[in-house]
Amino acid sequence: MIFDTHAHYSNSRFDADRHGLLMSMKENGIGNIVEVGASVQSTAAAVELSQKYNFIYAAAGIHPQETADTSEKDIEWLKSLASLEKVIAIGEIGLDYHHDEPERPIQKKWFIRQLEIAKETGLPVIIHSRDAAEDTLNIMKTFYPANTDKTNGVVHCFSYSLEIAKIYLSMGFYLGIGGVVTYKNSKKLIDVVCKAPLDRIVLETDAPYLTPEPYRGGRNSSLYLKYIVEKIAELKGITQQEVINRTEENAKKLYRLDL
Repeated sequence: MIFDTHAHYSNSRFDADRHGLLMSMKENGIGNIVEVGASVQSTAAAVELSQKYNFIYAAAGIHPQETADTSEKDIEWLKSLASLEKVIAIGEIGLDYHHDEPERPIQKKWFIRQLEIAKETGLPVIIHSRDAAEDTLNIMKTFYPANTDKTNGVVHCFSYSLEIAKIYLSMGFYLGIGGVVTYKNSKKLIDVVCKAPLDRIVLETDAPYLTPEPYRGGRNSSLYLKYIVEKIAELKGITQQEVINRTEENAKKLYRLDL
């Protein structure tokens, strides 16, 4: 079954048909989904979804663009969620300099605090890094040494070079690959997918965002993961079933699930 390692079904774009869509997953080959928090509100919603649907797990975190009003009380709350059985990661957390808001020192402060609670709780992290390659790596290197066999998390929507990919792989991270790999202008990501080992790749949608071709521009969902599977199989010269099997196994290792 296909494992969607990163989605946002609490988003309002699913309000009209959320339950029906989620209940259609199994018959369409989708086994498990991780609902990822990006704010206090969406983290609470992620936990709620994970309690309602047995195939959904939750990640607790505050996205860098949502950190302007973050408080230490929020961090302690996120930490408390780690004790819940179906909260399996801290994320998504990181740095986003695309819009440069909030200010970089604020983003860095709360990124570091969330990395600290991941270390304290022992949970893997889901890293968001956009136009912030150097700062993200410099911070993460203080938490995760290179040349480790330990699984430490995933770099969500990986968008950097092969050289940076190799550094993250050496630090015990998986690469999250989604709809962007199907875009014609994604030569850098295609190079990464071609050369990265299959056992370090996981599938993701970021639903409702980053919809793959041929539905680019529309609302994304886990049902479109088949197009990502198809592209990875084509790039690596293997069967689609092998992509599905290996990435599902990788996702279980990433999130430490015994399913």
